[in-house]
Amino acid sequence: MASFPYEYIFKYIIIGDMGVGKSCLLHQFTEKKFIPDSPHTIGVEFGTRIIEVMGKKIKLQIWDTAGQERFRAVTRSYYRGAAGALLVYDITRRPTYNHLTSWLTDARNLTNPNTVIMMIGNKKDLEDQRDVTYEEASNFAKENGLIFLEASAKTGENVEEAFLKTAKLIFQSVQDGSVDVGSDIGVTKKTPLVPPSGGSGGGAGDGAGGCSC
Repeated sequence: MASFPYEYIFKYIIIGDMGVGKSCLLHQFTEKKFIPDSPHTIGVEFGTRIIEVMGKKIKLQIWDTAGQERFRAVTRSYYRGAAGALLVYDITRRPTYNHLTSWLTDARNLTNPNTVIMMIGNKKDLEDQRDVTYEEASNFAKENGLIFLEASAKTGENVEEAFLKTAKLIFQSVQDGSVDVGSDIGVTKKTPLVPPSGGSGGGAGDGAGGCSC
């Protein structure tokens, strides 16, 4: 048997209003491409990518949830066991920012206290249409104990950093013992399977996948 190509699995969820660019952030991170006029997510979409944090290979399992209110009851079931939550709003649409409190309440109530929550102001490339200032959003994040970045799913600016920074903070929690690996926090450790001496191995662990729009 071959080793898994990664040592840990971290579960992420992406939450926020419809149209803020959650699916576009997912595709930019997992496939390095921007899909203009991406159709709205129905229920949930899923994507994966293997990254490296402090010399360890980590597979991110990312659940992109629908922002429409009618899917809220369905998507809430995906919050459980999330190690990381990406809370997204559109910097050009103030209502999506105003609704962050509601999304954050769900995240805090339905995830583990140790879940890392990253707040992302998407569509940074539309600076001339900005409706929410960086300072205002930064203050909101500080008041609520969130990590904050502005990003652009279109240009890719800060997309990689948002996902990787979240993973680093989760991994630090694993290292310092504040997260129990294998618990409902959404962190799983894969044990490498080493073939016996002189034996032949077959098969391999699963690799990174993608998601369809």
